[in-house]
Amino acid sequence: MSEEHLKLVMKFGGTSLGESSGIRHVTGIVQDYAQQGNKIAVVVSAMSGVTDKLIEAAEKASMRDRASIDAFVKSLAGRHAQASQDIIKNGEILKQTLGSLNQQIAELEKTLVGITYLGELTPRSRDYVLSFGEKLSAIVVSGALKDLGLRTESFLGGQCGIVTDDRFGEAKPLMNITRQQVKERLGPAIAAGAVAVVTGFIGTTQDGLTTTLGRGGSDYTATILGASLQVDEVWMWTDVDGLMTADPRVEPSAKTIPVISFSEAIEMAYFGAKAMHPRALEPASERGIPIRVKNTLNPNSPGTLIVQEPQVEPERVVKTAAMIRNVALITVSGAGMVGAPAIAAKVFSVLGENNIDVLMISQGSSQANISFVVSRTSLEKAVNTLELSLLGSGFVKEVTSETGICIVAVVGAGMKGTPGVAARVFKTVADQGVNIRMIAQGSSELNISFVVEESEGVKALRALHKEFKLDC
Repeated sequence: MSEEHLKLVMKFGGTSLGESSGIRHVTGIVQDYAQQGNKIAVVVSAMSGVTDKLIEAAEKASMRDRASIDAFVKSLAGRHAQASQDIIKNGEILKQTLGSLNQQIAELEKTLVGITYLGELTPRSRDYVLSFGEKLSAIVVSGALKDLGLRTESFLGGQCGIVTDDRFGEAKPLMNITRQQVKERLGPAIAAGAVAVVTGFIGTTQDGLTTTLGRGGSDYTATILGASLQVDEVWMWTDVDGLMTADPRVEPSAKTIPVISFSEAIEMAYFGAKAMHPRALEPASERGIPIRVKNTLNPNSPGTLIVQEPQVEPERVVKTAAMIRNVALITVSGAGMVGAPAIAAKVFSVLGENNIDVLMISQGSSQANISFVVSRTSLEKAVNTLELSLLGSGFVKEVTSETGICIVAVVGAGMKGTPGVAARVFKTVADQGVNIRMIAQGSSELNISFVVEESEGVKALRALHKEFKLDC
C-alpha cells in the first residue's frame, strides 16, 4: 500500500493522544505516510480524559463554583503546554504553539466564568465548552507535525465546512452543503501537499454557532471528510489491530478480521466493537469510501478493511461473536394486550420520550407480552415510566424486570440465505447447558442475538467462537 500515492483521512483518538509520547508516535506515523507522497487530512480527538474534565468543569461553573475554574484551567493549560515542550524542539514553532494554546485557554476561562455569572449551563454553552478539548489537541498535533518539517494547515470542524443543525450535543450534519464546503475549503490544502489538521467532534450551525456531533463524533468527522473529499480510504487509528472475531479479553483466541462489509461492521459496532460508532459508518457507506481500522502500536499491520460488498465465504458464515453486559430484561404483560396493537406503540413511545434506548425486542404470536432489553442504568427509569403510563389501563397487568442477564450475538453476512445457522447456534449453546431466555433475529439475517444469564454468557460466546471456527 505504501508504494501507491493515496488520498487519506486519518483519525486519531484520545487514547493515542493521551501523553506526549503518544503524540510523538502519532505524528511520526503521519510523517511516514506524508513523505511517501500521500495526501493526508488528520482528524484529532481531545487528549484522553479532557472531554470528561471539561464536562465536570462546566457543571461546577453552573453551580457558581468559581474557585474550581482557576485550578482546572491551570491544570489543562499545563498539560498541553508540557506536551508541546516535550515534543517540539524548534524554538519558534514552540513559541507559536504555546501562544495559540494560551489564546484558547483564555477563551475557555472567559466562557466558564460567564457560566458562573449566569448560574446556568445550556446545551449551546456546553457544546462550546466541550469544543476546547479538540481545539487544544489540534494545536499541539499541528505544532508537532511542523516540528517534523511538514507543512500543515489547521481547521476547526466548522472552518473546513462541517455544517450541522442546531441539536446541540447531538448535532446532525447537513450533508449537501457540508460536502460542497469541505471540498472547496479542505480540498485545495491537501492537493497542494499540506497535511490538514482538523478538529474532530465539532461543527457549526448555519448561523456560526459551535455544535458537537455526540458520541463517536471524531469518527463521524473523519468519515464526513472522507466522503466529501472522495478519498481512497479513511483510516481509524486505535489501540487494536482491527475488528476482532470476539473481544480478546473474553476469548483469547480471537483473531483480526481482514475484510468486512459496512452492514456487518454496523452490527458489530452496535454489539460493542469499540473501534467504531455505528453512525460514523454512514457517510462512507453512502459514498462507497473504504474504512480501515489500524493499530497505532502496530502500524504496519493491514488492520481491518470495511468495504461496501460483503465478502462471503461458505465456511465463514459467521464473522464475529459478541456479548453485551450491564443490561436488563423488562416484560410488559397482560391478557388485555391480545388484539390491542396500540399497546406496543404506547410502550415504545413512552420509552422514546424518556430517551431510553431499547437494545432488543421480542413478542410472542399470542401478543400477551412484550419483552425487551435496556441498559441497566436505564432500568429504574424505564420501569417507573411504563408503570405510570400503562398500569390501570385495563390492557397491561404487570411490568416485571430482571438483571443478571446479558446479550450474546453472532454476526455475519454469510448467514443470509444459509439454512441451519440458527440451529447450529442454539444447539451449540444448549450443549453447554445454557438456557436461552429470549431470541431476536432481524429480517436482514445479519445477526442472531439472544439473552442468557450473565454468569453463562462467556461460556456461550466461547462455544460459538469455536463452533464457527473463528479462531482459525
